[in-house]
Amino acid sequence: MHCSSPKMVCETKIVSDEHEAIAGTKKDSIIVSSAQMWTSSSPSPSALESKVEKRDQVFIREFERSDHKEVSRIFSEGIMERIPNSAFRGLKQQTRTQFIYAFLTVMCYFMTKSFTLTFCTPFILMGTRYYYSRKVILNYLDCALHTDMADIEAYYMKPTGSCFWVAVLQGQVVGIVAAQGREDDNTVELRRMSVDSHFRGKGIAKALGRRVLEFAMLNNYSAVVLGTTAVKMAAHKLYESLGFRRVGDTEDHTLPGMTRSALERLFFQIRYSRYRLQLHEE
Repeated sequence: MHCSSPKMVCETKIVSDEHEAIAGTKKDSIIVSSAQMWTSSSPSPSALESKVEKRDQVFIREFERSDHKEVSRIFSEGIMERIPNSAFRGLKQQTRTQFIYAFLTVMCYFMTKSFTLTFCTPFILMGTRYYYSRKVILNYLDCALHTDMADIEAYYMKPTGSCFWVAVLQGQVVGIVAAQGREDDNTVELRRMSVDSHFRGKGIAKALGRRVLEFAMLNNYSAVVLGTTAVKMAAHKLYESLGFRRVGDTEDHTLPGMTRSALERLFFQIRYSRYRLQLHEE
């Protein structure tokens, strides 16, 4: 049986990139700033620098009920970003779909002999892709907001081996992440990671990811796993920088809320990538 970790009411320990493992000693913890990073054992900065640094510190703490509105906003905005990414950027990963769309464009010319209609066909296809991407992802968002994201305390805070954290910068919630323990294979799943688009590029996502890894080690899990449908390579590079290794991909993944109709299958496809970080041998 896993022991739940103590309540984290102070700044989380964030290990610098040079360290391979998540250390638990005070000397390995660092303070994260948007300007620079230094170890906690370094000399104290001047009063002015200290004031600026305190303002720019990122704190990772456990979810509180009063955070729910901001958490839902950050999560929803992050999911909504996937609509254009899935519709347009995702097409680059789908060679078969590109071939089908090219075939439909050519067939349009042979059937209509109209250069104007043939020229418009790719735009019609892309517009339809956007429509179905929006439809599917809005259904997925609705499912999430009516299940675990509707009652974070019941899904993540109360069960042993699970938790939900928020990143706070200048008194504002700017990032979220969850950990859900799986007793059947002694792993913990990293879930619901998202950072407010106005605060990206400050290392917040990496800090949230490291908090989950620290939680997994404190609770003696053998591995951390995650699944993602992210199209942008930045998300995949983040997981790899944290030590995760890709263990498989599922093409044309089915999201919750999908109907799998013929048109939906033609105009919406998404890749699901699975990652794993082994902490110790089982």
